[in-house]
Amino acid sequence: MKKLNWGMIGGGKGSQIGPAHRLAAGLDGLYSFAAGALDHDPAAGRAFGQELGLAPERAYGDWREMLAGESSRADRVDLVTVATPNATHYEISKAFLQAGFNVLCEKPMTVTEAEAEDLVLTARKAGRICAVNYGYTGYALVRHMRAMVARGDIGGVRLVVAEFAHGHHANAADMDNPRVRWRYDPAQAGVSAQFADCGIHALHMASFVTGQEVSTLSADFASCLPARVLEDDAMVNFRMSGGTVGRLWTSSVAIGRQHGLTIQVFGETGGLRWSQEQPNQLFYMPLGQRLQVIERGEGNLSPEADRASRVTVGHAEGMPLAFGNIYRDLGETILALQAGRTPDPAAALFPTAEDGLRSIAAIHSAVASAAGQGTWVDARPGLFR
Repeated sequence: MKKLNWGMIGGGKGSQIGPAHRLAAGLDGLYSFAAGALDHDPAAGRAFGQELGLAPERAYGDWREMLAGESSRADRVDLVTVATPNATHYEISKAFLQAGFNVLCEKPMTVTEAEAEDLVLTARKAGRICAVNYGYTGYALVRHMRAMVARGDIGGVRLVVAEFAHGHHANAADMDNPRVRWRYDPAQAGVSAQFADCGIHALHMASFVTGQEVSTLSADFASCLPARVLEDDAMVNFRMSGGTVGRLWTSSVAIGRQHGLTIQVFGETGGLRWSQEQPNQLFYMPLGQRLQVIERGEGNLSPEADRASRVTVGHAEGMPLAFGNIYRDLGETILALQAGRTPDPAAALFPTAEDGLRSIAAIHSAVASAAGQGTWVDARPGLFR
């Protein structure tokens, strides 16, 4: 089978997200790690790229050098992952899309809604994939949860409650740590910190599982460490396109919480609950019956869950495996397009630039709502109104 050439921008030595992407891309043998511009320091990026096995001429000093180098190659990369600070996502992703590359961009996709809309239109015009790494939707039981909701197992959805709260930025003495500081710097992070960093994972999860989009929202932001310009805690109430009521809490100062991504969906005839820290179990409560625990990897799950299960029942499932499902979906789709065939329909679950645009619109709507003391605002991007 033909392997796809894969390249990465950012994710250098010491990066939090880089190793997860490299593990994920290597899971299924679909990709060869062929090129990279891995660090803002050109020398460090070249050295680390070669340390990871890249050919010297494809261990680039920066993304512009990589764009020029790969554009001129017959064996150019088929997919580029952009894992750099938020403010750089738009420029890099647009340049590669325009040059005919498929892109997987880390979230948030851009800083402004205008940039996000432009990426949607650029990808459409170029006829290329622009995906966004809401990687937690790759978990097998999240996909099973989506399937259960879609087939009506819990009836019409009344309420969805999502959380993404941790305490890893609670220490005021850690304010100047570069890995923490940039997230609260508007010049690098944009108009929002915690909601844009973690909250939109939970918000996208709510849309992914319910099959509904966020239509309006009301937000309250707080900087619990007063020196921070941007928020480290947020509460967002929202209403969805199908009438579902939504509640979302996200925080980086919740000491005692480790990762804290959870999703609960309550319908007319049942409820579902899943937590990313215990990803092998999905809790299902049918109305008037006993609680059921659905185990990842057991029999009689949905095709979406079966396809996304990587290890046998009872063994732990980790984040790189979930990310790996996003890479496998993208790989199947790119290979199908190159071969002129129809992709496997089960591979159509990767988050798209349109999802990224909806998230950016929600971020700016939440910022405006918080500034207006929680006033309800339209959360839809202008392109989709």
